[in-house]
Amino acid sequence: MIRAMVTPPPKRRGITAIVLAAALVALAMAPARAGDDVYLEPDAYVAEAFGGQAPAPRIVWLTGDLKQRVAAILGRTYPALRLRYWRDGGRTVWILEEIGKVKPITTGFTIQDGAIANATVLVYRESHGWEVKYPFFTDQFRDIRLTENGGLSASVDNISGATLSVNALRKLAGIALVLHDHVIHDAHDAN
Repeated sequence: MIRAMVTPPPKRRGITAIVLAAALVALAMAPARAGDDVYLEPDAYVAEAFGGQAPAPRIVWLTGDLKQRVAAILGRTYPALRLRYWRDGGRTVWILEEIGKVKPITTGFTIQDGAIANATVLVYRESHGWEVKYPFFTDQFRDIRLTENGGLSASVDNISGATLSVNALRKLAGIALVLHDHVIHDAHDAN
């Protein structure tokens, strides 16, 4: 007996696609779960960046020119409308996420006086490219600044087999520097 394949009506396919897209976004934005490689909890990273005593978190809204600058680095709009950060004087700390291949990589950046003082992979969820978590890679970000044209002031070497993860961290480094510049030089952040 030959059976014909039944194709759902177009309306049902559209709803299925929307539900699937929403589930993927929720998965990407979810906190660390069992099976995720958590190297350092974000709260611990923030406290460590400020010598054990983290200042109160602040919020920066991704709107206007800032939204455009971040989107230019990322190649799309950042998936959040506002971001928490921590600041004490000329030092800011950012916990940012970007998709490596299919899952988000959570990374902490400490920016001191316009340069990256520290970059640390906090949670890694991908099956490949995990080499980006090691200091031999993340130490390359130390002392990098933004150039006049918005790029990174130094190159970051690729890792064979981890290109997508490397690119994700490069983008996040640029975003952290742009955000730092914005909150240090503009008074548009909220406490």
